[in-house]
Amino acid sequence: MVTAASTYLFEATEKRFYFKNVSILIPESWKNITQYKRPKQESYKHADVIVAPPTVPGRDEPYTKQFTECGEKAEYIHFTPDFVLGKKQNEFGPSGRLFVHEWAHLRWGVFDEYNDDEPFYSAKSKKIEATRCSTGITGINRVNKCQGGSCITRTCRIDANTKLYEKDCQFFPDKYQTEKTSIMFMQGIDSVAEFCNEKNHNREAPSLQNKKCDSRSTWEVISSSEDFNITEVMVAPPPAPVFSLLKISERIVCLVLDKSGSMSSSNRLNRMNQAAKYFLMQIVENGSWVGMVHFDGTASIRSDLIQITGSNERDKLLGSLPTTANGGTSICSGIQTAFEVVRKLYSHTDGSEIVLLTDGEDNTAGACVNEVKQSGAIIHFIALGPSADKAVIEMSTATGGVHFYATDEAENNGLIDAFGALASGNTDISQQSLQLESKGLKLNSNEWLNGTVIIDSTVGKDTFFLVTWVQQRPDISLLDPNGTLMGSFTVDAVSKMAHLSIPGTAKVGVWTYSLQAKANAETLTITVNSQASNSAVPPITVNAKMNKDTSSFPSPMIVYAEILQGYIPILGAGVTAFIESNTGKREVLELLDNGAGADSIKNDGVYSRYFTAYSENGRYSLKVRALGGASAVTRNLRHPLNRAAYIPGWVVNGEIEENPPRPEIDENTQTNLESFTRTAIGGAFVVSNVPNGPLPDLYPPSQITDLEATSDEDEIRITWTAPGDDFDVGTVEQYIIRISGSLLDLRDNFDDALQINTSALLPSEANTKESFAFKPGNLSEENATHIFIAIRSVDKSNLTSKVSNIAQVALFTPEADPSPDDSHPDPGPAKSGVSISTLVLIVVGSVVIVSLILSVTICILNKNRNTRRPRTGF
Repeated sequence: MVTAASTYLFEATEKRFYFKNVSILIPESWKNITQYKRPKQESYKHADVIVAPPTVPGRDEPYTKQFTECGEKAEYIHFTPDFVLGKKQNEFGPSGRLFVHEWAHLRWGVFDEYNDDEPFYSAKSKKIEATRCSTGITGINRVNKCQGGSCITRTCRIDANTKLYEKDCQFFPDKYQTEKTSIMFMQGIDSVAEFCNEKNHNREAPSLQNKKCDSRSTWEVISSSEDFNITEVMVAPPPAPVFSLLKISERIVCLVLDKSGSMSSSNRLNRMNQAAKYFLMQIVENGSWVGMVHFDGTASIRSDLIQITGSNERDKLLGSLPTTANGGTSICSGIQTAFEVVRKLYSHTDGSEIVLLTDGEDNTAGACVNEVKQSGAIIHFIALGPSADKAVIEMSTATGGVHFYATDEAENNGLIDAFGALASGNTDISQQSLQLESKGLKLNSNEWLNGTVIIDSTVGKDTFFLVTWVQQRPDISLLDPNGTLMGSFTVDAVSKMAHLSIPGTAKVGVWTYSLQAKANAETLTITVNSQASNSAVPPITVNAKMNKDTSSFPSPMIVYAEILQGYIPILGAGVTAFIESNTGKREVLELLDNGAGADSIKNDGVYSRYFTAYSENGRYSLKVRALGGASAVTRNLRHPLNRAAYIPGWVVNGEIEENPPRPEIDENTQTNLESFTRTAIGGAFVVSNVPNGPLPDLYPPSQITDLEATSDEDEIRITWTAPGDDFDVGTVEQYIIRISGSLLDLRDNFDDALQINTSALLPSEANTKESFAFKPGNLSEENATHIFIAIRSVDKSNLTSKVSNIAQVALFTPEADPSPDDSHPDPGPAKSGVSISTLVLIVVGSVVIVSLILSVTICILNKNRNTRRPRTGF
């Protein structure tokens, strides 16, 4: 598949890109052979391509998880085992070609040139056309119904309301064609070998590519990418991909902890120890090897690697934490000593993880950057306080590690959250400790921190409650869902923390906690973790991230939080983001999954919002809290967008050769879900060039992307989601609505189009649904077949949004396809489905661009493990 994809990609991109290296990750449980090597930064969590059972049983459509903006890299590609094994080529075409289709989604952020929600449209030719690019792709439109082993095929009828073909109508392409475009429509057609470009792109079609990319062709987006701009056309053909076998091994972690003099201020040393103890007691997995290094001006080994098999090893490591803080800061000494710890047990540092926590600047840290990059190790960086060295971020980014930031405001629980996010990237989600609650508060004596945490049925194993304080042990009360007071917490008076583990599986329901401060100016925190209650049932997970790691004012950023159960999106949750600046200032944002503003796709389980409230330069941290109420939260069984086009059949000599029908699944099905709570940390990001003093209004309203139009005799009604004064926050001042008989004229010359009177239209607050009806009047274009409508929003500072997506209504009832015959039965029975393999693979993909060499990685998971293992993070 990958070899065929590489050749196809090379030709499709005008001899620029191909795959060079393919690494296959072998499960830890498989027998060792000499060809296996230890992976470096490759992991399941960061895979670009995952091979796993389908999101919905029986639906093997490959898809790309894509919720970012046009031209931005997507998250990952999901193939199913049956697809990879070549069992679905009739329905989707050759697997290598489809890999290139999905790769274009992933790498270059283009979208599909079909639309399952709008499979047909009224063309200016006054005919109904299938949504596609290019229109040179020929075929017929038919309804094909199969029941009881026989199929009936008939011509499509026009729906009286939509004036388009009925719901069950499908486009059947001719099997033999000469048209070369487009890969993002139907790459399974033999003649198709190119992306649609500016000359042959179908701008009329309501494709996702047109909607998301302002009607630009896929090749226009690809050719404007950074990849394209730094490459040249190759003369010689590309070499075949080189495959490597990498075997997942036990996790190796070395904690590198700062005990310099500055750690004695703001209770930093004890807070570090509290968080490290939490990691050692609850987060790091059994079977892992863990060591520890302390550093100040020099570094020392406090514990060689110990394999954790139970509480004895964990207790030994807990006793190795630093007790005093003094001296300078030598980050390189700490990292290099950690490498020594790893090499005592292994001959190399490939795939080992270094967890570095520091609060100080070190102007010599850059001296070991190259050594770190060449080490094969992964550097996770936890910055504590405003002075933590920024040079280490480069090490973390270059090695595939994560970067966290915690302020000195202990009530935000930043350090504990950071250590809690350091689960292995290769551990099954059923074995990971999920954070259900993380909260803190500053209190005076006898004041209370009260709250509840919901333990739903997907979790409950190894449930762990952790309480910390700064001065004096608080009174702690914990009630289970039946109101029973739980037993005593284990108290660590030295570290000022207490914990309680619930034996077995914790009761499902609402747990109530109350913490009473016993000193003035006290800070109390509570953290709750739990694991999956059943390895066969995926737990609900929440993952959070920003759209980029750095930003320069006034460039906006986007917050994302994804809620899933397995691969199934969870809808209707209340999701709140907390963004903390360098000095502890907090911005609170409600994240939405409404398909408007920063949110690319409605009801995909990804909740989003713009962030523009920059208060200062420096580091910021992201934390997300999700709350699901039983009456509102649902699982969305609809298959994700950006999936490969299902080919219902081929037209050969005027007759339809049918493919096996899709399983009958109502894609509008949403099943109710019980209540739940989750928290997640989204790492750190750095902001620069924020001016001093009040900030000017630089942010226009966000682009409207969900404009829809319907007609009723001489009136047109349009609906859309309201943008805000600043992107998706606040209320706009006014809307400018214009219409035209030409889609291209409206897109390219919006200000010259006919303006609609909107004096009676009062804008609503951002993220509410707007509706407006008007009579179009006379268009300047003669013989216009459609009315095209678009909107621009204006804020109080007279800043204008981008022109919205373009909605349209037809001025005629379009012609249906001619009906050569009424119907004919298919004499053969429908083909049966194929059972799903239990072999699960993971692929991490990258592209090679002349001198820019990246790699593709395939990981085969243990056949005996849970085959519904979901991805565990962004």
